[in-house]
Amino acid sequence: MKPYTKKRTTSDAIPFSRLQLSSLIATLFITGLSPVAFAQVSADSDAAQVIVTGTRSVKRTVSDSEAPIDVLSNKDLQNTGSLELGTALARLLPSLNFPRPAVADGTSSNRPAQLRGLSPDQTLVLVNGKRWHTTAVVNVNGTAGRGSSPADLNTIPVSAIERVEVLRDGAAAQYGSDAIAGVINIILKKGAEGGEIQLGGGRTSQGDGNQRSISANFGTKLGDKGWARWTVEQKHQGDTNRAGPDLRNPLEPLYGRVNQKQGDPDLEQTQFGVNAGLALSDDLELYGFLQYSQRKTDAAATWRTAYSSGTTLRSPLYPQGFLPNLAANNEDVSAVLGLKGKTAGWRWDTSFNSGSNSFSLDVNNTANLSLGAASPTSFYAGKLKNTQTLLNLDAATELDIPGLSNPATLALGTEYRRDQYAISAGEASSYSGSGAQGFSGFQPSNAGNFQRHNLSFYANLEAEISRQLSASVAVRHENYSDFGKVTSGKLSARYVVVPELAFRAAVSNGFRAPSLAQQNYTISTTNLITINGSSQLVDTGTFGVATAAAKALGAKPLQAETSRNLSLGTVWQPVRNASLSVDAYQIDIDKRILYSGNLVLPASLQSLLAKQGVLVGAARYFANAFDTRTRGVDVVGTYQWQLADKDTLGLTLGYNRNTTSVSGVAANPDILTQNNLTLIDKQTIERATLSSPKDKLSLSADYASGAWNLHTQVTRYGSFVSPQNNPALDQTYSANIVADIAVSYRTGRWKLSAGIDNLNDKYPDKVTSNGNLNTGGTLPYSTFSPYGFNGRYLYAKASYAW
Repeated sequence: MKPYTKKRTTSDAIPFSRLQLSSLIATLFITGLSPVAFAQVSADSDAAQVIVTGTRSVKRTVSDSEAPIDVLSNKDLQNTGSLELGTALARLLPSLNFPRPAVADGTSSNRPAQLRGLSPDQTLVLVNGKRWHTTAVVNVNGTAGRGSSPADLNTIPVSAIERVEVLRDGAAAQYGSDAIAGVINIILKKGAEGGEIQLGGGRTSQGDGNQRSISANFGTKLGDKGWARWTVEQKHQGDTNRAGPDLRNPLEPLYGRVNQKQGDPDLEQTQFGVNAGLALSDDLELYGFLQYSQRKTDAAATWRTAYSSGTTLRSPLYPQGFLPNLAANNEDVSAVLGLKGKTAGWRWDTSFNSGSNSFSLDVNNTANLSLGAASPTSFYAGKLKNTQTLLNLDAATELDIPGLSNPATLALGTEYRRDQYAISAGEASSYSGSGAQGFSGFQPSNAGNFQRHNLSFYANLEAEISRQLSASVAVRHENYSDFGKVTSGKLSARYVVVPELAFRAAVSNGFRAPSLAQQNYTISTTNLITINGSSQLVDTGTFGVATAAAKALGAKPLQAETSRNLSLGTVWQPVRNASLSVDAYQIDIDKRILYSGNLVLPASLQSLLAKQGVLVGAARYFANAFDTRTRGVDVVGTYQWQLADKDTLGLTLGYNRNTTSVSGVAANPDILTQNNLTLIDKQTIERATLSSPKDKLSLSADYASGAWNLHTQVTRYGSFVSPQNNPALDQTYSANIVADIAVSYRTGRWKLSAGIDNLNDKYPDKVTSNGNLNTGGTLPYSTFSPYGFNGRYLYAKASYAW
């Protein structure tokens, strides 16, 4: 890979001159000729349903949106059979990837989701249109989304959700940072009437992964003019294990046994929420919501053999070897309180939004090897906490502009945001000496409280220029206290050729601010690293870019990622009950932030860091690493059949294909070049560009007959690559087809359901024994598998509604 040589402008903004805009639109039409990819929408969603994502208009619907948007109902989510929102969305949206990593520290508990193959933190998550906070966990292991700290979708219970709107287009000019790949807006149930209690359970066909859940969602009145919608959910997930026998060393006491664990962690999660509104007058409403989630997980680290070398005992406490256990406690709290109304022809909304995510960790069934027989076997490793606080004011009005077929919508707004990130140290024995095996604790030198703030202003204008043509323009300016100013703009349009056929297009620029976690996350721990083709446990330090250790290795302050989004699509509705949409897109991202490769330090650099009190054999830090171009297409097709005797059949086709290419790589720091080290190596780049499926096809059918409903879905997951720095060790995993089926029966207020996920019991290819971190066959499956590696899962549910 050639060093990055592309010149950058000194301004963070990307200006839109007439010449540049013409060039971008021309490129947009060229992009439409690129290889095609597709994404999915609910088969039973109404094309005339009013949407709230990506628009400030009060009458924008799915069918007349100027950008592709999927609307998924609670019924759609429930039909997947999953208790997790992330998994449900991945089954419904071919453009969304949600793998199940294992043996990956905090990532095993907080799994990230990818939209359009981009980084998980390049998708913005909203709840009721309000920005949702991101997780405190930094994904620092070799998984999808390595280096990201995205929002945790699984902190929101499925039973609380009315619908999910997924905008597949850049929207930084409308919502600010992170909205490069798109926006996921989760709309909560509302109203005082009705409710539902649901019980569920299931297990894999191998007899593990037992799940059970109970949830309740119901409404109550608040006085005469108010309502509150309550949600309570409790669920348990037993662990799964698909590890292989350990055949590496015949001298080991437990040679030939399955000592490692590779699969889902043991999980207990409690969730509570309330969504409420109170009319104070005809034109004034007080509203708010509160969401709380506590998730406790027990996940396995890497098996420690009895002997460190030859017949030298690793720890006198474990003469047969030991498997460290990571017990994580993840607490997530979000609260929004707002007031909205109408004044002098303006609709306005002002709100206070506070959210936080904390992650604390205990390491059990382990030892600090430097303490010998005196070592404890359990350690408190420390805590991470991410907090977001926002104040915003939005206002919109309709303008009668001469020559327009309908009034235009003008929206203005401002927002103040404060971000905080904190690292708290663990107990001294967790990090002193060799530290706790499995996860060395956060040291006092790692601990700290970091914060920043930013102020933004936006304007948006939407208009129907004629009966055939609608268009909108948006601009947003933000000023961050740590890296400066950035301006984003967006122009979109929709043209109706005939009532059955319309074209839509959008061009925008955007950005993603480096997270405080990426700027400041610092820890030293033991990691499994491939060195000269073999997997070895190495003490590895991750250093915030402002630390002396990172600076000594060439680190520079992080800048914002900047993007340019182009899309061109068509919507065809030949008859009322059938539709087809095709949307091609191109996303260019400059200065993408990556977590560096494992820099295995030579003696000279180890000595340099030792003088600062840092004792590690390898190092990592974040950097603005490279520029990329992602091209693809999303397509959705739906058809509703009205059969005899009022039976109905709904069919949905969805397909996504996208490719990401590298257009430039940042220059390697001089200090690393002098020591034959590469900051952004082949494996780091290709994890970000090749490890998600290159395409995904889904076909689903929903048949309703009286009290019976049948849902079937077949999904083809395309091939993906698990890259290594040595190209000869790369492994390409073949495409696979996974089938799901569910049936339900309604009698009175009761609904009984049963289903089978992965009906054909499909597993991904096994990791070959060529050095791809399978540690001699004990870890046989890739963490990049888009459908995991648990095999067939059977479940049943019963619900009572009123």
